[in-house]
Amino acid sequence: MKTLLVIGASSEVGSALIARVAERYEVIWAHYRQWNDHLEALKGQFGDKIRFLQADLSSVPDTERMISDIKAADLVPDHIVHLTADKVFMQKFTKTKWESFDRAWTLSARSAVLLLQAFLPKMQKRKSGKILFMLSSATMDTPPRCQAAYVTVKYAMLGLVKSLAAEYVDKGITVNGVSPDMIQTKFISEFPDLMVEQYASTRPRKRLLSVEEVVPTFAFLLSEEADGITGENIGIRA
Repeated sequence: MKTLLVIGASSEVGSALIARVAERYEVIWAHYRQWNDHLEALKGQFGDKIRFLQADLSSVPDTERMISDIKAADLVPDHIVHLTADKVFMQKFTKTKWESFDRAWTLSARSAVLLLQAFLPKMQKRKSGKILFMLSSATMDTPPRCQAAYVTVKYAMLGLVKSLAAEYVDKGITVNGVSPDMIQTKFISEFPDLMVEQYASTRPRKRLLSVEEVVPTFAFLLSEEADGITGENIGIRA
């Protein structure tokens, strides 16, 4: 059965992506840390097609339990979309404790490494697979100030995209990143309104991106039309 795994399915982007591509899959694994209305809506719309996975990715035992649950069901995903990241906040570098770097690294990079090391062997055996990461426009332009932990980890994730794409290019597996400008979601709830307004004023269309403008790029990269695209970091401009 063709299977999709979305890490961070409870986010606005994750739930919208699932709703857009659900018809392409027999099974969708939807990871979340806390249940919310987005997941409730998906459950009501798609029923048993979606299998929910609760896990706190800051916990290795939780992450490993989630991996074991997927393997036990014999439904290793054909496609993986990794969206999870720590909430962004502004703080000067010298005031940012190491714990902030460690948490950002744990939620994004460590969880991705554990998941892919568990599932890539099966993908390689099938000689097919697609892996997508949510990155950031910070990896394409001059990065924002006072967000050192966030920017550092996003560049690390870009390195993972490039490395895996090179290693698996001849094995039928594509690995890509999507780097949107700031999106109007709860993810930026810790940002001061003035800072968000100032950022929006610097963008070509003088506003933030909507979820609906970001999801189509993920959907395309999961499609057969994108079989020849790998190792790319695709920007989306506001």
